[in-house]
Amino acid sequence: MSVTMDPGLQPARVAAPNGVAAVRVEHLTRIYEGGDQPVTALAGVDAAFGSGTFTAVMGRSGSGKSTLLQTAAGLDRPTSGRVWIGDSELSRLSESQLTRLRRTKIGFVFQAFNLVGALTVEENITLPLRLSGVRPDRRWLAEVVDRVGVGGRLRHRPAELSGGQQQRVAIARALAMRPTVVFADEPTGALDGQTAADVLVLLKSIVDDHGQTIIMVTHDQVAASYADRVMVLADGRISADTGGQA
Repeated sequence: MSVTMDPGLQPARVAAPNGVAAVRVEHLTRIYEGGDQPVTALAGVDAAFGSGTFTAVMGRSGSGKSTLLQTAAGLDRPTSGRVWIGDSELSRLSESQLTRLRRTKIGFVFQAFNLVGALTVEENITLPLRLSGVRPDRRWLAEVVDRVGVGGRLRHRPAELSGGQQQRVAIARALAMRPTVVFADEPTGALDGQTAADVLVLLKSIVDDHGQTIIMVTHDQVAASYADRVMVLADGRISADTGGQA
């Protein structure tokens, strides 16, 4: 069920070759300038996230968890340190190369959904494919749509959906390219308890059934219980890490 695309845009396999971690950060530091004094959001973080794993990143507000997610996903450049997605070191990539890597190897699920209001559900899901010039694999998309449970809503627009349905569409969009890793930033923060549980079960199944890697920022211990690893940040450093290696 591989997607047909240009040779230079082949999707990454979930299992990285030679045991390479899906995501790895080394001495990762992010300092924000401005105000009375610089703010150190990350202070030399070392961590590896294996293929086919589900990690919850926790910590109080200001602990650095969202900054870790953004820098590991290539959305923000670190002040120092290095990030690898598979065997690609992000600091060695040009902006165009980084954009292509994000579109082909990385999926994003955000609390705010970030759906395009003028597009239908189907158009939102296939948007990453169109931006990358990739012809959709209809069998894979049908499986994704069935798995997230929005098959009856494909012609609807986001404003016609509930919050839970919008989050499911956002997850389907993140999976459309069959990415190596999915980054999720508080994906259940705006959902009611039952809908949040449904979304977490879905994310867990993505790991268990398809071997994809999920790194999820959350403040909710119930949400974190669905992960097989919990990493806790405090003051820009890892203060606890269960089930993984730093």
